[in-house]
Amino acid sequence: MTAHLLTTKNVETGLQRFAVITMKLIGWRVLYKPLPGPRGVIVVYPHTSNWDFVVGVLAMWAIGMPFHFIAKSTLFEGVTGATIGRLVRYLGGEPVERKASTGAIARLAERINRADWYWLAITPEGTRSHRPYWRSGFYHIALAAKIPVGCAYFDFAKKEIGLIDYLPLIGDVDKDMAAIRAVLQDTQGCRPELASPIMLRADD
Repeated sequence: MTAHLLTTKNVETGLQRFAVITMKLIGWRVLYKPLPGPRGVIVVYPHTSNWDFVVGVLAMWAIGMPFHFIAKSTLFEGVTGATIGRLVRYLGGEPVERKASTGAIARLAERINRADWYWLAITPEGTRSHRPYWRSGFYHIALAAKIPVGCAYFDFAKKEIGLIDYLPLIGDVDKDMAAIRAVLQDTQGCRPELASPIMLRADD
């Protein structure tokens, strides 16, 4: 099944219609390929601007699925965390330390597999600044949980956001990353010069 354009005619709830209409008013459209199962990890690329979060939340509402996403743990701490953290959790955010240990990855994989439904969205660049490679957490989580990797993108040149393919990992990093790269490499973020190359560090 190929990805299809979301419109007010093919969504079901009022929140979905609101999101689709809002996206249309600001000139954006959402492409969506139905999920292949109840669990998976979604890589979202490129992440170069704070606007990604706004567009991403609207797209999540338009799709109508309660996706989870990783948020830096500092958003949940201190005085501001009482308010901001509560909002982020409501939207599906979960705190995670920047440097996830092997143990943390195993625990998250176990949590995903215990759930009846759990799709986790991750921006593998880990920052809006340019990096020479992606963080490998998404890859190890997907391998540990034996779940597919969904490919989602922001394209500010086309004003388009899409969740358009799902890839089963085979455990060969070079081949797996080549497959992901083939899906996402031609997209353009808000600040293209900050997009990181679609590759993992050699020792990851």
